[in-house]
Formats: sequence, C-alpha cells, structure tokens
Amino acid sequence: MTGSLQIKKDKYYLVLNTYLGNKRKPIWIATGLDAKGNKRRAQMMLRQELEKYELKSGIVPCDTLFSDYIRYWLTVVEPTIDAVTYQGYELLAKRQVLPYFDELQIRLQDVDRAVLQTFLNAKYRSGRLDGKGGLSPASLRLLKNIVFQTLTEAVKSNLLPANPCQYVTLPQQQRYPYKYFNAQQLETLFEAIKDDPLYPLVKITSLYGLRRSELLGLKWDSIDFEVGTLSIRHTVTKVSKIVEKDKTKNASSHRTFPLTDEARGIFRAAKDSEAANRTLFGREYKENEYVFKWPDGHPYSPDFVSQKFSSLLAAHNLPHIRFHELRHSCASLLISLGYSLKDVQEWLGHSNIKTTADVYSHLDITRKVGIADTLAKVLVDGGKGC
Repeated sequence: MTGSLQIKKDKYYLVLNTYLGNKRKPIWIATGLDAKGNKRRAQMMLRQELEKYELKSGIVPCDTLFSDYIRYWLTVVEPTIDAVTYQGYELLAKRQVLPYFDELQIRLQDVDRAVLQTFLNAKYRSGRLDGKGGLSPASLRLLKNIVFQTLTEAVKSNLLPANPCQYVTLPQQQRYPYKYFNAQQLETLFEAIKDDPLYPLVKITSLYGLRRSELLGLKWDSIDFEVGTLSIRHTVTKVSKIVEKDKTKNASSHRTFPLTDEARGIFRAAKDSEAANRTLFGREYKENEYVFKWPDGHPYSPDFVSQKFSSLLAAHNLPHIRFHELRHSCASLLISLGYSLKDVQEWLGHSNIKTTADVYSHLDITRKVGIADTLAKVLVDGGKGC
C-alpha cells in the first residue's frame, strides 16, 4: 500500500491509496498537525497508518514492528474470546507490553528469546505503574501469555519459523495465604454496618460465598420466593468497562441455593424498596431487573462495592480484607463446621475440586484432627489396633 502527505488549509492530511477493483480510491485522514514545522511527525503518522491498514488486510511487511503486530493480534483474537478476557488482554497490552516495545522499536522478525527474557526481567524488577517495585510472578505469566499468543499467530501465518517465547523462564509463583474473617469477626462486621446500604450485599455474599460478579448479577428471576431458592445465572464484571452476561463463569458456577429466612427477608426488603423508589423517582427511575442497586435504579458498579467495603472496614477499625475474601470467609466457616472440600466445592461453584483443595486444604483441620487422634492411639497401643 502506498500513501502520501497532502496539505489543506495549512494542515497535514494523510492520503492512503486503496483500490476497489482496478479503480483507485484514496482515503483522506486528518492529522490535526499544522503544515509548518510538523513534517517529520506527519511522516511518522503516515508510516503508522500504512502499517495499520496493511495489517488489517493481512499484509505484513518485513519491517513490521513487534508492537504493531501485537495490536494486530488483538484485532484477530477479539472475536474469538469472552469480552471480559479481551478487556484484560487489551488493558495489560496497553499498560505493560506496548509501551515497552514501542520504545524498543524492534521488528517482529528480530524478536528472540533474549529480547523477551530481558522484557520479562525488566518487568519483574520495576514493572509496577506506581513505581514501587516489580510485578509478581502471576502478573508476569499474564504478560507472557499475551506475547506468546501474538508470536503463535505469527508462526501460524508463516512469518516466524518458531515461537521464541516458549523458551523464556519466569520466577516461581509463591502461594500467599488468603485472608478471611472467622465467625466472630463476621458477626462484628454485620453489627457494625447493619444500617449501611451495603449490609445486604455483605450478608448475602458471606452466606452463599458468591463472587462479586455473581452478587451484582443477581436479578429477580434468580429468586423464587414460592419454591424458596436462589439461583446463580447472571454476572456483572468490569475490567476496563462493565460487561453484563446472562451466563456464569463456568457450568459449575450455575448453581442453586435454598433461601434462608434471613436471605428471604433481605430480598423481600429489596423488592419493597424498589417499588417505593420507582414511585419516588417516577420517570427518572432506571428500570432493570437487578436486585442490588441505587435508589434511582442504577445498578451498583463493581468498583463502588469494593471501595465502599474497604472504607467501611477502615471506619469501624476492622482488619482489612478484600470484598472477594468474604467468599473465602464463607468457605473457612464451612470447613470449620466439618463440611468436606467436596461440599465447599459445590457451594462455591468451583469447576473442579483441585481448585478448592489448592485454596482451602490448609483449613481442613477437622478431618486431620481425627486422623491424628487415630494415629496417636495406634502408636500408643504399640500397633495392636492395626
């Protein structure tokens, strides 16, 4: 593809030469740059725009920059994945990957293991955007995934003979203990915030061990007052923007709980408040089927819930935990009451019991106490019971 710079009314314009059949069809793009003193910047914009259109057309010049190919990969992968997953890829690419390789100005064909290892090592040492150190091994794995998939696309398109990303090494992941509240701490929390609008959300989350996305995705069709059940079938998630989905994280996340008397009361109160607020706000009321929302009908945003929860803990001098760790608190209570990891898996909606065991096996004390007592008795008896 070819192009040129043109000046109109003392401003630079990019002119890209595209063709419809044999007929030339130029595309004019305003740069916003004054003609005087901006020729070099305009030429750079022209090169970038030509590369972008070539990539869109499946034409990859030999001098294509790696950063531009990452942008191309994002357009390729977007239709094939979940919207929330794509938001995560796009956000990490824009914040962590693209700035590094834009500055490096390395071509796709010159990317090798040494280049990628240097990139990941640099992020490990000083990758945090707030300047307070490096990224965690878990975050590095997310960056590596973006780079790996980009280079895999290049291999599929016969632009590279092999994927050099498969040979990089990453620091070993460390397992950090999850924070949670015990029963007494939860009771203290409930008493402290009983008059706050967030109380119903905190209580329902703690009772059913819901993910934040599941809690905010609760709609009135999720609650059957007659049968006495609560079903998880919708989610509301945010990475860079809010995504509402009429499906859960996975098949096992779509689960049904019995309504306790307290949960029934919370949902009845929410239904009554909705009716009263609809009358109060009139035409300004935002109609939707969500259970938890502002008085004017706007659903709560994920960020608001997390930030508000954190401020409530601080205001009442309670230990800091994340809103998601109310889910861990629910799991720890179940385990302390003697329920098995299989019970916890089904209650939380984990796709397999390995996830449950990885997170909560260190809390499964009740069963281990019984094992320890049995072993102690056998050893004291000199093995007579064997």
